[in-house]
Amino acid sequence: MKSESEIKDTDLNFYGSDPGAVKFGNFINYYSFHDVGERINNLRPQMFPAPVDKQLVCLDIGCNTGELSKALYMYLQTVYPDCDIQILAIDIDSTLIERATVSNEFPNIKFITCNIMDQNDRLCIQKYLDSHQHTAFDVTFCFSVTMWIHLNNGDEGLLEFLKLIKSFSKTIIIEPQPWKCYRNAQRRVKKSGHSFELYSCLKIKSDVDSIIEKTMSEDTHVKTYESENSSWNRRVLSFSSMKLSA
Repeated sequence: MKSESEIKDTDLNFYGSDPGAVKFGNFINYYSFHDVGERINNLRPQMFPAPVDKQLVCLDIGCNTGELSKALYMYLQTVYPDCDIQILAIDIDSTLIERATVSNEFPNIKFITCNIMDQNDRLCIQKYLDSHQHTAFDVTFCFSVTMWIHLNNGDEGLLEFLKLIKSFSKTIIIEPQPWKCYRNAQRRVKKSGHSFELYSCLKIKSDVDSIIEKTMSEDTHVKTYESENSSWNRRVLSFSSMKLSA
């Protein structure tokens, strides 16, 4: 494995000369323009379930270089001071995961390269749950990931993803991107000579926020909290299993 100083920006996957023109949201230095602290400040203890045992097992989807994963770990320590907190942090970009791993000072956080929309890659998620004798994650975090799932997998892929995380999560903390973010992403990649091939085929558009909330609230989960808008105009929502809310 490379040392942190050996991992170069040129190893990251973006289009042309614009590091903001990315296919999967795998931005260089992402947390320099989306502050970790503001996301943590939008969290509230009432978003999280009461502990049922001494171990809390969590999943962070789209962890980038791991700064937020680490901040979430420290925040969870304040919510669950008597729990053993374990976090699986995943990202589709292996270079970002490499960066996260070499700078990781928390043995309770495991960083792995994983495309959650790939059936084979999902096996590592199940393996992690099995290794901790859990059938579901106590908390799954999904910050600004839904748009990239949607752009690369279409409407059906977005709905599949939402139902998937509900199937293995007791509580889900999610920050959806509004439709204007899609337009900006498409514009940036087009300037670099590429395009999201499914963009013009999407039928879920201006109502994407409400569709995500509706899907998350159906059948198994219920919304338990909604934050105020962040400085980049996004809300953080939490959904918990109805079994926990009963």
